[in-house]
Amino acid sequence: MSFVSPLFLWYFLPAMLVAVLVCPRAWRNGIIAVGSLIFYATGAGAFTLLLIACMIVNFLAGPALEPDDWGLGGSSRRRRLLIGVIAFDLSILLVWKYAGFATEQVAWFAQLFGGDFPVAELALPIGISFFTFHHISYVVDIYRGERRALRNPVSFGTYIAMFPQLAAGPIVRYHEIADQLPQHRQHRLDDIAAGFPRFALGLCKKAVIADSLAPFVAACFSTPADEMTFAIAWLGAIAFTLQLFFDFSGYSDMAIGLGRMLGFRLPENFARPYSAVTITEFWRRWHMSLSRWFRDYVYIPLGGNRSGGHKTYRNLWIVFVLTGFWHGAAWTYVIWGVYHGALLVLERATGGARTPASTGPRIARRALTLVLVIIGWVFFRAPDLGQALSMIGHMFAPDFDGLTDVAASALTNQRLVLLLLAAGVFVLPATPVMGPLLESARTKPANALRVGIMTVGIAYATILVATGTFSPFLYYQF
Repeated sequence: MSFVSPLFLWYFLPAMLVAVLVCPRAWRNGIIAVGSLIFYATGAGAFTLLLIACMIVNFLAGPALEPDDWGLGGSSRRRRLLIGVIAFDLSILLVWKYAGFATEQVAWFAQLFGGDFPVAELALPIGISFFTFHHISYVVDIYRGERRALRNPVSFGTYIAMFPQLAAGPIVRYHEIADQLPQHRQHRLDDIAAGFPRFALGLCKKAVIADSLAPFVAACFSTPADEMTFAIAWLGAIAFTLQLFFDFSGYSDMAIGLGRMLGFRLPENFARPYSAVTITEFWRRWHMSLSRWFRDYVYIPLGGNRSGGHKTYRNLWIVFVLTGFWHGAAWTYVIWGVYHGALLVLERATGGARTPASTGPRIARRALTLVLVIIGWVFFRAPDLGQALSMIGHMFAPDFDGLTDVAASALTNQRLVLLLLAAGVFVLPATPVMGPLLESARTKPANALRVGIMTVGIAYATILVATGTFSPFLYYQF
């Protein structure tokens, strides 16, 4: 089930909100947990059993991972248990997400010597990367003594399976939400009133902009290498840069808005990333919940920046190779991660991570950062490495061939207007961020924006959904 499907918008969501609104407060977590498993089952089918099995293992391990009042509690035993649980979680992810990729590499190598090796073909469970990271956050935070383990399976199910963030985030670290799981909710109507504009904003981003740009992006990235042109390469890369932002930030806005309507404050995930002046700043603004997860559970445990320059660079490389691989089982994602890791290491080594103070250099650095990000997104979107290199090669080889007939037919007047309007995010200032502004600000401009989105914006988006023009969220595949 997708947030932009008629089934969700007209049946599931109203039923959940009514149930949470009218039922006793003590029922909230149970309603959310059961409803979330139903939500997941409509799209994942039998993989719901895999999710439940992972939840059972991590829930049962939680109390045994807690330190005692002295911070000890059998530290060696707890460490072994922690390693075992994390190994279990990662093994589920590795098998279901990466077995096919791994066997493809072995099969390719075997063919070099005239051999044959079977390739595993496993369907990818929806949201497996996200619920795996939630499980790891849960057991690590308990092991560190940052939060107590949950004894109530319904509360645990609410944290892991909560439908706003189950399929594509934000990645909610356990210590961020543990204090919200007790059912203290008082102002239910206020929560719905605050969360709905945020949800409506995300729906507009997804249905009106991202889905409108999708056919043109697909046409550009499917252009054969011998027909690729300078215009197709750049317009396709820019259109995907905008499509991905409006698709994923739209999902995050919808998830945060839904969470607020249910009484939870989920973490922010975007903060005008295309206004970044450096790649370092970009990663403080893009998919922030993922960056924080890798910082807390990978970068800092590796030593962070505490052990000198060379080890800091090594740790950055490790984090971003893993970040690329987390996104997908393909060399294009790995290269994308290596690319961003190299840019971050270069910035840190040269002092380029510092933001220039004067206006001129800031504008130049912002433009350069945007170009570097756009180039990186080509690896992220391209179906294979050959197509990515073909597009990037044409981006640096100007010609006057224009668009092919297929690309030109996909770039309708409506999509061209939306592309130009969406490109406004490239020049907007770094603040304010629209999502939090809509949710909490009470100024006249914020009120006017809320009214516009909740009337004209959501009406048009709903029409698009009703006509069946929506597509799955891009991050569902991760």
